[in-house]
Amino acid sequence: MQSLRPNYPSCRVAALIALVLIFSVAFAGAQVTTYHYDTRRTGWNSKEPKLTPANVGSASFGQLLSVALDDQVDAQPLVIPGVNISAGSHQGKHTVVYVATENNTIYAIDVNNGTILLSPNFGPPVPKPLGCGNNGPNVGITSTPVIEVRSQTMYVMVYTQGATGPAYYLHALDIGNLTDKVAPVLVAASHTLTDGTTFTFNATYQRQRPGLLLANGNVYAGFGSFCDFFANLSRGWVLGWKAGTLVPMAANQILDTQPVSPNNYFLTAIWMSGYGLAADHSGNILFVTGNSDFSGTTYDGVSNIQESVVRVSPNLTTVLDLFTPMNQASLEQTDSDFGSGGVLVLPDQPGSIPHLAVAAGKDGNMYFMNEDSLGGYSTTQNNVFGTYGVGSCWCGQSYFVDPVDGLARVVSSGGRTAEVWKLQTSPTPSLTKITTSPSIGGGQDGGFFTTISSNGTASPIIWAVSRPVSRTSSKVNLFAFDPEAGGSTMTQLFTASAGTWPNTGGNSNIVPVVANGKVFVASNKELRIFGLH
Repeated sequence: MQSLRPNYPSCRVAALIALVLIFSVAFAGAQVTTYHYDTRRTGWNSKEPKLTPANVGSASFGQLLSVALDDQVDAQPLVIPGVNISAGSHQGKHTVVYVATENNTIYAIDVNNGTILLSPNFGPPVPKPLGCGNNGPNVGITSTPVIEVRSQTMYVMVYTQGATGPAYYLHALDIGNLTDKVAPVLVAASHTLTDGTTFTFNATYQRQRPGLLLANGNVYAGFGSFCDFFANLSRGWVLGWKAGTLVPMAANQILDTQPVSPNNYFLTAIWMSGYGLAADHSGNILFVTGNSDFSGTTYDGVSNIQESVVRVSPNLTTVLDLFTPMNQASLEQTDSDFGSGGVLVLPDQPGSIPHLAVAAGKDGNMYFMNEDSLGGYSTTQNNVFGTYGVGSCWCGQSYFVDPVDGLARVVSSGGRTAEVWKLQTSPTPSLTKITTSPSIGGGQDGGFFTTISSNGTASPIIWAVSRPVSRTSSKVNLFAFDPEAGGSTMTQLFTASAGTWPNTGGNSNIVPVVANGKVFVASNKELRIFGLH
């Protein structure tokens, strides 16, 4: 008969094992599993104790490693500590940075010594699709993948040239060996237009640029166009698949379901300069749409929702809400896409209006919205909390909490400068500009992308990567700024060359990644790693 007395040694062993596991997870460090760190796209790593304004601004901080890659990188790197690499000649535990290139190669690189642990290729990329120069010479993996740590799975969208033409495949890869866990799924979809006809997804004319979103047990992807070419055949799509199985969701969204337009020109693309689709507190999906017919007459907010922040239900059946600037017609006529930037969903705030969002586009206006009631459309006014000039924005905002007053900050990055905006929630939500960075330069379209690192709320640093000045000066630079020093013009802590971008016809939408005392910048055929010497 089994004794009913507790086995105290066994209990102590179990408790010790639990403590070891907890310590191991804590010691492993920060994980970067998705675009801009989280599904709200805050761009904030608040678990960075190693990098401070004092040491980043000293001679001890600089470039540590450079790793050669096989093509241009548009996707943001992802970082996972403690990965058990189970294939190749470097098996065992590593802290890994994953980098995907436009040649459809995914690199798993040891962050400490730059060793390439794995580098599988997932098929030939599509060379210069439709002749569009607004990308590199190849288009393969453009969007930022997403990793589910619990299942050790990376979801990645591959664009490849097949025997019958270009095709998209969604893969679910084991992060330890970068092989498929299930068969990759061919991206296919159809949607009924308002006249009852069926519009079918065609990979030849659709570009998948926004970062993938993992939410609600699904993987979501947004699609736009190549250079607005073949606008009669390209429309903005949101598609989804069940995580794990890759079974397509029953519903999808096309943001322009009109069967005709004055110039046979549709689009309403979802591109956002690579910024990721976002999810709110209820799992709803948010994004910003671009231009449609240049007549400026096709918007109705139902069958065509161009130039808008859009919120759709998690099952993709319903458009729940939208905000459209009152000048949407002129944005259409001048190709001034609101959708050149992404939408940041702020973490919950105190007060009676806890759910807030910001978005900006080409015309340089940043709109501050009630995320529960985005504002709709009016021809006479913008029904938002505020409209703020931030400079032309092929960009996306970031967020952190200030260590001094404990209030939220929004970081805009239109034009050539980063600006920090203080959030007041009472009596009415508003933003007040606190400080501006020195110019980071660059010769491409306005705007860039920022990342915030801090230790809790202490020691915040704003990181940014400039765009190249010209083809003859294709260098991109890494910058670090202290938002707490310098008064109205924040102190620049660091700048150095961080790679090159010879493809000046396509913007270098580089997102610097900060994790565990290191900064990662992936550019053209190169990954550079910065840190403390």
